[in-house]
Amino acid sequence: MKAIRLILVGPPGCGKGTQAKRIEDKFKIIQLSTGDMLRKAVAEGTPAGVKAKAIMEAGQLVPDDLIISMVGDRIAQPDCQAGFILDGFPRTLAQAQALDRSLKARGLRIDAVIEIRVPDEDLVERITGRFTCAQCGQGYHDRFQKPAREGICDKCGGSQFTRRADDNAETVRTRLKAYHEMTESIIPHYERQDILRVVDGRQGIDQVSEAVSAVVAAL
Repeated sequence: MKAIRLILVGPPGCGKGTQAKRIEDKFKIIQLSTGDMLRKAVAEGTPAGVKAKAIMEAGQLVPDDLIISMVGDRIAQPDCQAGFILDGFPRTLAQAQALDRSLKARGLRIDAVIEIRVPDEDLVERITGRFTCAQCGQGYHDRFQKPAREGICDKCGGSQFTRRADDNAETVRTRLKAYHEMTESIIPHYERQDILRVVDGRQGIDQVSEAVSAVVAAL
């Protein structure tokens, strides 16, 4: 099987992380997180990590060129030779363009950008309805995944549940606004390269996985 290099893109709550993990398990290509890369570089004291730590300690955002440099170093490692999945990166058009240049310099390119498309109102309902068992962490939803017995966790029998403080409609709409203003601009960029593939994220998780897997299998 040839190396496959993917980007997963979509608004908060669309299921990118879940689908990236399923692709990783099924096709044996590694999922990369820029957040994890940044934390590892800082912890290990690499040249990029030392620079990033100083910038973050000054309360500033890590610049694109430094992030792109870390991504470039990461994808050069042996475990990425079979390919990789970038989940939640790039976030801006400038990052997408810089990533293109970095990959081209290594003789590489992205094979497909999979956009998981979900309307805003569906995402607001999906995110604000989430809650978890305080005892074991089992996840539920007001509409889509209720406990079999109301008020009782299916997994551990606990009766205490919690909701994340930021899983409220106002916060979700703010995050979606940021996505539309910053990240959505990368969609036409990849569409022009004829590598954009759109999946309907309103379907169930398994149906979305089937659609995403069909895209990857066709590469």
